[in-house]
Amino acid sequence: MNIVIVGIGKFGKLLTKHLSAENHNIICIDSKQSIIDATVNEFDVMGYVGNGASYQTLVDASVGTYDLLIATTPNDETNILCCLVAKKIGIKQTIARVRNPEYSVQAQMMHGELGISEMLNPDLDTANEIFRIMRFPSALKVETFANGKVDLVEIKLDNKSPLAGISLIKIREKFNLTILVCAVKRGEEVIIPNGDFVLKDGDNVYITGDSQEIEKAFRKFNIYKNKMKNVIIIGGGNISYYLASMLLDSGISVKMIDNNKAKCEEFADAFPKVLVLNGDANNQSLLLKEGLSQADCLVSLTGFDETNIIASTFAKSVNCAKIITKVSNTNYGMVLERIGVDSVVSPVEIFSNNIIRYVRGMQGGESRSTEFKTLYRLIGNKVEAIEFIVDKKTSYTSVPIKDLHIKKNYLLACIIRENRVIIPGGKDTIEPLDSVIIITTNPQLNDVGEILS
Repeated sequence: MNIVIVGIGKFGKLLTKHLSAENHNIICIDSKQSIIDATVNEFDVMGYVGNGASYQTLVDASVGTYDLLIATTPNDETNILCCLVAKKIGIKQTIARVRNPEYSVQAQMMHGELGISEMLNPDLDTANEIFRIMRFPSALKVETFANGKVDLVEIKLDNKSPLAGISLIKIREKFNLTILVCAVKRGEEVIIPNGDFVLKDGDNVYITGDSQEIEKAFRKFNIYKNKMKNVIIIGGGNISYYLASMLLDSGISVKMIDNNKAKCEEFADAFPKVLVLNGDANNQSLLLKEGLSQADCLVSLTGFDETNIIASTFAKSVNCAKIITKVSNTNYGMVLERIGVDSVVSPVEIFSNNIIRYVRGMQGGESRSTEFKTLYRLIGNKVEAIEFIVDKKTSYTSVPIKDLHIKKNYLLACIIRENRVIIPGGKDTIEPLDSVIIITTNPQLNDVGEILS
């Protein structure tokens, strides 16, 4: 596909990296020559220096026949204008990165009236991911499929885990659970396991199932934690705004700490039920005084990765029950994992994954048998978990799974049929209108039929 990316900051750069790796024809537009030079030198892409919201810039860059424009500048209004101008010169589809909470309520109008194909809000999406993790405090990560009917959770085994030393085929028998272990990270190795695979202490294990089965599994694995009642948020930005609203609606008590007095006053006006504190997140005495060691969760969401990491490391040292840390530099995720802070969220990665889902959904046209619905990239993008909806009858529908020749490193993890979650066995079949979830270490899967040899 031919794709224009406007604004090559941290969001645009990561997007350029991922989309160019999937062999798309990319042109990057930014107002700074140095940024364009660095991007062109690092990736196999074209570059153009100019204002991406300018009609003349887009015409001079010869992008009028391109398939997609993605506007990722730091300014919401500029991104919206980029999309409007792009539609005017003939670019088929447009995506705007928009973060302001006020625009979230106007998204439907902008989509319908202004013709913007998609408005993606990485701050809102990050808040949603954090809230999902809070639903299962025992999990390091939680992703959802089929409008919340299926969860994919990550847990880490220790030497006390009843799963250590057990083959996967025995888990259902021993614990009487309808779940599926669909991926395992062991050191630097990533495995799509079969039934004979034996779990070990230290493994990061990815499990799929419906929420009731996951909760039941956590109880039987002796890792269940009670629902959260009180949360401390560090940083009063947009993510905190969205998250506080979700937590209050769920009856969870919230404290918010920020060193910017004006931001604290705005937050207190927006959320009268939140205890807002004007203070420094690096002040460990303040954190202890405000009950960090007794809190159910600390969420560190400042605009500085280093501040978030320091606060999270201190929370770990005083045995805070759950710690969730936002980082923009994805390399810091490995640092946090080594010190035992495993629940890390990255708005740039979440945004990039949503764009890749959208782009994959555009590919294939009428030849596809499935609709590309959901995409999550896990374990440093080494594993993809993808949800498809089977639109029509095909050569693989109504055929027992044991008779389908599924390629190596692809796993059919789940089938959702009329609100019923099926962990598939050999006699189960895929039927038209089913949602199916596939786990793979092979990137760039665009259709269910591609998993068959």
